[in-house]
Amino acid sequence: MTTVRITRNALTRSTLAALSGLLAGFASLAVAELVSAAVRPEASPVTAVGGAAIDRTPAGVKDWAIRNFGEDDKLVLQLGIVATLALFALAVGLLALRHRRTGSAAVLVFGVVGTSAAISRPDSTGLVDGLPSLLGAVVGAVLLYVLIGRLTGPHRDTGDEPDGERADGPEHEAGWDRRGFVIAATAAAAASTAAGAVGRALNSRSSQNAVASREAVTLPKPASPAQPIPAGAQLRVRGISPFTTPNESFYRVDTALVVPKVDANSWRLRVHGKGVRRDLEFTYQDLLERPLIEREITLCCVSNEVGGPYIGHARWIGVRLADLLKEAGVKPPSRGGEADQIIARSVDGMTLGTPVEDVMDGRDAMLAVGMNGEPLPFVNGFPVRMLVPGLYGYVSACKWIEDIELTTFDDYDAYWVKRTWARKAPIKTQSRIDTPKPFGRPEAGTVMVAGVAWAQHRGIEKVEIRVDDGPWRPAQLAEQDTVDTWRQWSYPWKATPGGHTLTVRATDRTGELQTEKRTKTVPDGASGWHSVVVTVD
Repeated sequence: MTTVRITRNALTRSTLAALSGLLAGFASLAVAELVSAAVRPEASPVTAVGGAAIDRTPAGVKDWAIRNFGEDDKLVLQLGIVATLALFALAVGLLALRHRRTGSAAVLVFGVVGTSAAISRPDSTGLVDGLPSLLGAVVGAVLLYVLIGRLTGPHRDTGDEPDGERADGPEHEAGWDRRGFVIAATAAAAASTAAGAVGRALNSRSSQNAVASREAVTLPKPASPAQPIPAGAQLRVRGISPFTTPNESFYRVDTALVVPKVDANSWRLRVHGKGVRRDLEFTYQDLLERPLIEREITLCCVSNEVGGPYIGHARWIGVRLADLLKEAGVKPPSRGGEADQIIARSVDGMTLGTPVEDVMDGRDAMLAVGMNGEPLPFVNGFPVRMLVPGLYGYVSACKWIEDIELTTFDDYDAYWVKRTWARKAPIKTQSRIDTPKPFGRPEAGTVMVAGVAWAQHRGIEKVEIRVDDGPWRPAQLAEQDTVDTWRQWSYPWKATPGGHTLTVRATDRTGELQTEKRTKTVPDGASGWHSVVVTVD
């Protein structure tokens, strides 16, 4: 019976030691969250470590994550970080039961990793960004030391070896203080929960000014309004993508674990660099008071695979970017300008490199302040974002922009270029079947095959459909709004029973036929024909 009791007691203590590790980890994160409210929300450990992980993720892994998790990739990353921390916390709790000082000191690894990640981020403000992780780890280490002390007994508080098993009565069963552990663990859990809640509340409050500044915005009428969308641009076919993508449905692909919430009242944009005769600085109000243009523009992410969802269309309002550059004295390379690249920097440290020539060749490149009739949503870049029709987003669509530097491609590689993506990335001619869906089961008879095609800044001239290995048939095209927008198409297919493969291809207005050759998204966008397999009943 004594052996059974000792074994059961050892198992209980091991379980409680593991729990102590979890409590120490929880306390570390909670205190770090509280301290980050005094530093900045982006300095919290999970955000900092997640951001550092994204920075160091190879392009192929990034594409895999987007392909498998879509816009939930950041949530999956955060859950993975928390799960890893939990496993580490369990391990150090068990270690501390046998080696109290060593196990408790191991909690400081939290601080080392978090601090290193925070100060290495592109948007880091310096060593102060490491304080949340460091202080959180110290609190966690002390807490674990105290909790393990309740499990190993007061006579072993300073030791680093496991204590023996002995019975000291109901309050100190087998050499440990059960009541003291329960009290300490409960108090730690309550204090940590409170600290975390206060930290989240304070961090949330810090974004309230940004929310209020957005709510106070009334977009001026554009000096150059967009032409009405042609009535025939939207086909009446069930299952086809809407011509205009609602803001809440617009795709999001970026590296920000926490969406930046920038106060428009304190936001500033600086224009400087090579070939700039005089540096310029603008406030948000400065931009609103300038002549604004309104344009229909379709955006596409370079991570969009053949037939993928990372493309959307909106009506944007903003300041023509070429006008700002000309004010600063910038000339394109074709006119003797010194700079051939614009480096756009976001408030979160992201850098995007855009050809100066493309921005100043007459296309409607802009610093957008509005989207579909309202101020930019935070996830889409409020207060200001950049966009350049005809270029993939990673070289043109900087969200939360705060700095424009003129430089050269020889002198500077932007964020994604350093990660094996191409320096220049015009959007490829592509098409997609929206309906019927892959593995759909339409009924025999006339089935409307429909979808969208795009070749921004060139426009779509023709779309063709092929059933199985049959001949290519021309699809019916919706009205083309502008060359910077996608174009809908449809084809009435006389479907016969059995399995069939439907394939689509497009031709742009330069006469370029969409290539059949399949390529991955890296380094400059996917290519290939989109196909769906269906079974006709």
